[in-house]
Amino acid sequence: MINRIAFPDLGISLSVNRAAFRVFGMPIYWYGILIATGLILAVLYGIRECKKKEISSDDLFNMLLIALPVAIVCARLYYVAFQWEDYRGDFAEILNIRNGGLAIYGGVIGAALSVIGYCLKKKLSIGRVLDVLAVGLLIGQAIGRWGNFVNGEAFGSVTDLPWKMVIVQNGTTIADGVHPTFFYESLWNAIGIGVLLLYKRIQEFDGELFCAYLSWYGLGRLWIEGLRADSLYLGDIRISQLLAGLTLFAGLGLMISIRIRQGICRNEKK
Repeated sequence: MINRIAFPDLGISLSVNRAAFRVFGMPIYWYGILIATGLILAVLYGIRECKKKEISSDDLFNMLLIALPVAIVCARLYYVAFQWEDYRGDFAEILNIRNGGLAIYGGVIGAALSVIGYCLKKKLSIGRVLDVLAVGLLIGQAIGRWGNFVNGEAFGSVTDLPWKMVIVQNGTTIADGVHPTFFYESLWNAIGIGVLLLYKRIQEFDGELFCAYLSWYGLGRLWIEGLRADSLYLGDIRISQLLAGLTLFAGLGLMISIRIRQGICRNEKK
């Protein structure tokens, strides 16, 4: 349960216990704590933004109660679907998310569809709500990626860069001189928070911030996934890299097309 994670060229070596503490003998893992921390901070941001956008706190918490379990289920199903050989015939292990195995793309898809469904039912502005979700997602992703660090997972291929990482689990070296891709994505998402907050100043339509999120996250994940050593594959295709490319171009395409359409409408009115 203790991983040794080192950055030899930086003179850093850490012994990381995956369990933060125990409650009645049951280990409480850092992975879950970090995910929960990211969620709480995202919700706090959402509460503040919803007031500005005239979205009621009741609607926010109702969406959260629906989207959170759906996101977890979808994140797990996405992961298991592309790692089926590891779970075939072991239903109990499919349900065991305490050891990790949540695919962020599945979670984002599940959360977004839940929010859209709720907005349609309650006749809320989908774009306005998704804009709040965009920054919240980056907050959660930036913090949650450190759960991968604690678990000694989501690392990359071998590199000679000075921040290369070594991971030893139960006395066995599972990664020797690899890219710390968990950190790359955490840093990319953290920078993205600032980018989206600045982008709000030039935002022209509801939902544009979410489109910007899709583009930013897709761009970062496109190149980071190419470095990963544990990608989920469909044949020879890295699934998350394919989705990252689609996400990038979908976000950009929507932003450009809606802006052009709005510009045409404004000209017609003149």
